[in-house]
Amino acid sequence: MSWFHAVVLGLVQGLTEFLPVSSSAHLRVFSALAGWGDPGAAFTAVTQLGTESAVLIYFRRDIADIIRAWSVSLVRPEMRKDPNARMGWYVIAGTLPIGVLGFTFQDTIETSLRDLRIVATTLIVFGVVLAAADRMRAVRYAKPLTELTFPQALGYGFAQSLALIPGVSRSGGTISAGLLMGYSREAAARYSFLLAIPAVLASGVLELFKIGEGPSPAWGPTLLATVVAFASGYAVIAWFMKFISHHSFAAFAVYRVLLGAALFLLIALGTLAPGAGAID
Repeated sequence: MSWFHAVVLGLVQGLTEFLPVSSSAHLRVFSALAGWGDPGAAFTAVTQLGTESAVLIYFRRDIADIIRAWSVSLVRPEMRKDPNARMGWYVIAGTLPIGVLGFTFQDTIETSLRDLRIVATTLIVFGVVLAAADRMRAVRYAKPLTELTFPQALGYGFAQSLALIPGVSRSGGTISAGLLMGYSREAAARYSFLLAIPAVLASGVLELFKIGEGPSPAWGPTLLATVVAFASGYAVIAWFMKFISHHSFAAFAVYRVLLGAALFLLIALGTLAPGAGAID
């Protein structure tokens, strides 16, 4: 991977990580269209350390309050009813599904699931799911995040685990789950970002050991892409949280469906092979 490729892919990662459009799909599709090799799951996971650093900074007060309350609740039982203490437990519980499924199906995730036909299918299907969830939420009472329960936290977690399939989108899956459970757009997005922290950090650290080995990109370009992803990702978070306070997710749903349809068309015309750009 060249330095130029690293900058471009880091920018793609940062611009799409927090939007419900699937950053892994965009990295996969963009690389195929440009005639570049698939950057691979390891590159994606490590550059997500950059975007997740943006989450840590943007939500630093929320995170500090959660860690503080959760830590105190371990020795003071009366604190376990505190919303921030409960949120700490909910994030831990919601992380379990993706941890178990990610470890169990790691080889499949890094190989056959990166087929462009699968990417196109998940873009369209979950674009429709997002649109339906957003429309259902609009006609019901929108719950604040303080009403989150343990079973719902697990539901969020299973929705997050679907993002192991390129094209689903971590934020898209969890936000859709939140909307279907009746939470407001802002609440669904906020918990989606908080829930992603442990899984993304753990995945990124584990995949660090694969960088520079085999087909994975070298350390230099990967680190540059991670820095670019952090800067662009922070800007996107700030914009996205303001955007959804006044707008629906309809535009993102339409974009997903159109992108998936365009990808199927390119494959049908022979412009792209299903495994185009894939790592050998």
